[in-house]
Amino acid sequence: MKQQSLEAGSFEKYRKKTRKEQFLDEMEQIIPWKDLCKVIKPYYPRPKGAGRRPIGIDRMLRIHFLQHWFELSDPAAEEALYDSRAMRRFVGIDLGKEPVPDETTILHFRHLMEKHNLGDRLFKLVNIYLAENGLKVNRGTIVDATIINAPTSTKNKEKKRDPDMHQTRKGNQWYFGMKAHVGVDSKTKLIHSVAVTPANVHDSQVLEDLLHGDETRLWGDSAYAGQKKLLYECAPNAKDYTQKRGCRHRQLTDKEKSANKYKSKTRSRVEHVFGVMKNQFGFRKVRYRGLDKNAHHVFTKCALINLVLAKKTLLAI
Repeated sequence: MKQQSLEAGSFEKYRKKTRKEQFLDEMEQIIPWKDLCKVIKPYYPRPKGAGRRPIGIDRMLRIHFLQHWFELSDPAAEEALYDSRAMRRFVGIDLGKEPVPDETTILHFRHLMEKHNLGDRLFKLVNIYLAENGLKVNRGTIVDATIINAPTSTKNKEKKRDPDMHQTRKGNQWYFGMKAHVGVDSKTKLIHSVAVTPANVHDSQVLEDLLHGDETRLWGDSAYAGQKKLLYECAPNAKDYTQKRGCRHRQLTDKEKSANKYKSKTRSRVEHVFGVMKNQFGFRKVRYRGLDKNAHHVFTKCALINLVLAKKTLLAI
């Protein structure tokens, strides 16, 4: 969106375009804004009488996406927009003519998205958009899960931790929070299925929700071993390429270890998805209380991850 103001006419002779500006310019080009706004429009408040008109859907959606990309709370999003010229330019705010939407307005938009489960709708719409541009789901699926931590403190009004979150042990380390389970295309690394559970739910328990049914190959770590019956029911044509698991009384043979190593070359592609989620977007800890709110957050986050992973292809079109 174009911004007409004194600050936009750059008087800084030696100014360099930052990586944040480059990223936002790329997102501006590849995101199907009109289609996404159409999904939200039926639920968005309409102007009534002579009161203040609601801020445009497109602008609020851009702010909402900024919160996901840079892991911003509602107050932090308002502060960041006042502080960052690149963000204001992306949203289309001219401080010479109007203020930044306050944190309450940003909060109300987020609650509207959560109330109508629009994160799931955006995720599906983005995947349709990617398929129309040649990034279709293939016949191989990689499944995996990652733990998103939650606050363990009981210093709150209820004097207890979030009841929707649970603890689990990974190796010798205990974690408290939830799990984001994903089904990822083995070729494009795009997420086609998402599930969110408390952290104590075993990865294999949601395997059914991560398959689209047309798979011919399934990759996963040893947590998904021994699910051949379920795999046959959900994806009858799929071959099981999950990694073999040893135990105290039955160690893996050299042949099985070699096969696991070979399978890891494909299975490891799912880690690129978690790398964007946790390292680029900074989503390592839940921000909200309750599984439903955080599940909505994950669905929207996964839609944006797919756009980032497909960025080069979409920019080349």
